[in-house]
Amino acid sequence: MRALLPLLLLAAPAAAADPPPHSGVVKERTAPEPSDVALVAMAAAGLFLARRAMRRRFDKHRED
Repeated sequence: MRALLPLLLLAAPAAAADPPPHSGVVKERTAPEPSDVALVAMAAAGLFLARRAMRRRFDKHRED
């Protein structure tokens, strides 16, 4: 853990010397990016799995 701080301080100038991540020119968006679609799909899958687990847990304790 003690060695981590000096390594980060050594790496900071190298990270600052990188070129900018984009050119600054704005492009028109025509459709959602694939990462946006993947994020929505993963969120929907997570909700589905959580609701299914909660239903199973509730039904297990139910003795009607």
